[in-house]
This record gives sequence, C-alpha cells and structure tokens, in this order.
Amino acid sequence: MSDSQQQSLYAAREPIFPKRVSGNFRNLKWIIMIVTLGIYYLVPWIRWDRGPSLPDQAVLVDLANRRFYFFWIEIWPHEFYFVAGLLIMAGLGLFLFTSALGRVWCGYACPQTVWTDLYILVERWIEGDRNARLRLHRQKKWDFRKFRLRMTKWTAWLLIGLATGGAWVFYFADAPTLLQDLFTGDAHPIAYTTIAIMTATTFFFGGFAREQVCIYACPWPRIQAAMMDEDTLTVGYRSWRGEPRKGSQEVKDGAEQGDCINCMACVNVCPVGIDIRDGQQLECITCALCIDACDDIMEKIGKPRGLIDYMAFTDEEAERAGGAPKPIWKHVLRPRTIMYTALWSLVGIGLVFALFIRPEIDMTVAPVRNPTFVTLSDGSIRNTYDVRLRNKHGDTRPFRMSVTGHPALRIQLEGTPYETVDVDATATRLQRVYVIAPDGSEPAQGHRTEFRFWVEDLTNGERSHEDTVFNGKGS
Repeated sequence: MSDSQQQSLYAAREPIFPKRVSGNFRNLKWIIMIVTLGIYYLVPWIRWDRGPSLPDQAVLVDLANRRFYFFWIEIWPHEFYFVAGLLIMAGLGLFLFTSALGRVWCGYACPQTVWTDLYILVERWIEGDRNARLRLHRQKKWDFRKFRLRMTKWTAWLLIGLATGGAWVFYFADAPTLLQDLFTGDAHPIAYTTIAIMTATTFFFGGFAREQVCIYACPWPRIQAAMMDEDTLTVGYRSWRGEPRKGSQEVKDGAEQGDCINCMACVNVCPVGIDIRDGQQLECITCALCIDACDDIMEKIGKPRGLIDYMAFTDEEAERAGGAPKPIWKHVLRPRTIMYTALWSLVGIGLVFALFIRPEIDMTVAPVRNPTFVTLSDGSIRNTYDVRLRNKHGDTRPFRMSVTGHPALRIQLEGTPYETVDVDATATRLQRVYVIAPDGSEPAQGHRTEFRFWVEDLTNGERSHEDTVFNGKGS
C-alpha cells in the first residue's frame, strides 16, 4: 500500500461553530453563566469588617499568614479538615447530580463550559452567527476584513483572559491594594506570572481548544458511566417517534416518515458537534441546547415537542408501547440518589457542628525529651514543655496558664515571673514552660504522673486544656 493510500491515525480537528438558539435551557445557561462569572469576578471586592488587625476582604486566602477567610469564618492551618470536608461535599454533590441528571455539571456550571459560552458569545457578536463564521473560516485569503474581525475577536478574548487571571490573584491578596500595585509595577513577580499563565490558558481553552478539553483532557466523561444507571435522566432522542427521518432510504422505499425532518438543527447548535440522534455518546455534555432547537422546529411544523428531551432508558419500553413515562420524581428519588444525598447531608452537618463547637483559643503541648528531666540545686525535678498558644480573636488577649492533676506540681514561664502571657490578635505564640515538682514529692520520686495544662482567656474566661505527663526520677 502506498503512503497516499495509508489511512491516517489522527483526524484533524474540524472547528465547531454552534448556531444561536433560543429556549428555556439556553436561558437557564445564560442565567448560570451570569451568576457564576459575577461571583468569580466580584467576590474579591466585597468588604467584611473583622476589626483593626484583620483583613477586611470577605473572601481571602492569606498564604503569608496561613489563613483562609470566608466572610465571618476564619480557617487556620490546623483546621484544614474543613477544606477537606468541603471537597468531599463537592465530590458527593457531583455524584448526586450525575446520578440524577447525567452530566448536568458539565453542561451548565463547569468553568470550561462557562468560559467557552462567553467566548462563543463574543465571537458571535464580532463575526456573526454560524453561517457567517463558517464563511470566514473557509475564506483562504486574509483580506482586511478577515484580519480586522480576527484581531478584534482575539483582542476581546485576551482581555477576558486577562480579567480572569487578574480576578484569580485578587483572592490571595487585598484586591484594591494589589490592583494598584499591578498598575504601578510594585506587585510581586508571582502575581504577574500567575496572571500571565491564567490569561494564556483561558485564551487557549476557551477560544481554541473548547470541546477538545471536554472530550480528551477531562476525565469526568469516563468516570460518569459509573455514576449513571438506566433511571438517570439525560438528553436523548426518541427514535421510535422520529424514525424513519426525512430523506432516509426507508422513506424513499415508501415507509411512513417519522417526526424528524432531518433539518440538522440539533447538530448545528451542539457545542461539541455531535448528533444526538446517534444515541448516547461520551462527548455529550447534556447542555440541552439540542432540545431547544428541536422543540422550535417541532412547533413550526405542527408536531409535538419533546422529540429530543431529558429522558431515562427505563421509559423507552413504555413510550414505544404508547404509554406514559414515569414521573420525574421517581427518577430523581431512588436508592442511589437518596444515599448520595444522605452522605452529603451528614458531611455538611458534621462541618457545621464542628464549626460552632470549635474554641476561640487553642493550644498544643510538646514535651521536651532531651533531657527527660532536670534535677535542680534544691533537689526539685523539672520538666520542660513547648506550649503553642493560638489566639483566634481580633485583638490581643492575656492568657493565664496553670496545671492540675497533682497539688505538688507548679509551673514557671520562661521570660516572665508571672503565669500570664499576651498573645497577639489572630496569632500563635510559642511559650516554653517549666513544670517543677519539689524534692520528695510523689511526682518527683515517681515514674510518670499524668496532669493537665490549662490556658484561660482572662478577657472572657474561656478555657482550653491538654493532657500530658510529668517524668520523675523513677523514669
């Protein structure tokens, strides 16, 4: 076989130019796009008064001070389980929606889908609807008009990417201050680098890669099959009603034509370029734009809507026999979705409970074991501990330390003759503490004596404690 006859193993990408469509699902996608983009771009500018010593940005990932601020909630590094819990809830939520409605996340709220929708909207404004964009794409000669349209489109895309990267870095620093520093050149090089990377990736993924990211790069299409079953509602084509379609061989042979007139409207509006009439496909993101397009055609030719619709495989047999499908709630409320909902709710309730019971002060105690104990000149036995105190309040607080467990034990704080130390607002202080047992006492002569460290906030009386052990001569 000659080289010219060998079949290529790689098919070059054919650019997809979705046609504009109107309908309920398209309107829903517009609403979700506006809401999600509004949240992303505007949230860093919302102010939240936490006091004079704390940042006033409502949502802030403060990497320098290792804090995460979310309105009235402040997450410390040792409380990362809150972030882990939110990630678990996000995963369970994705499983729940996929089990009930297929790839509804991909079709409506995935960032790749949202920004691609925005880029296609800009492309349509500048170059025209599908036919105009196809003609421009197929035009080989680069005249002034094509150059002007392409440069205008790419500039608009680049500005959207720049705004996307800029909004991202505003989540990690005070937004007004960082914006001024970016324009004056005083921002950290990491900020400029991050913006450049985010701009480039947004420009490429939203403008050029588009459906390729969903089909080849995203792992979710391959995972979703495990989350779906025959009762999952997903976008499908009622072939028993639409076939044989207009122009098919069956119709030419005299068979009665189905409702599908082969207008290709469903294909022309699809953002991933598939034909839903070919059945369920990995590429389908269930955006439902084909439903809007098909319903519009059905109304124009006087046929019932719903030739393409959200449907479940279990309804096919009943509909083929002329019956009615199951009510939607029976598809949504079934053991799998109920299980996901219960797990999601349990994690959420647990996080809320943990949030409300967490103390405003915290401490950790680390015994210093080299040496295990020290014998003082008067025969007393001394153990050393590193106590880390956390003040989660917005002002400096005096903390008093004490011990309980055995009356012979007393404490001494390094660097001060008192049992009280000041801890700065939303800060951590490492304090070395000595616990001393008099010569001849039970803790001094014994092996290991359990006792409890206490810390008390002298401003509001709140207390926290941690148990540890005192090592005597017997150890």
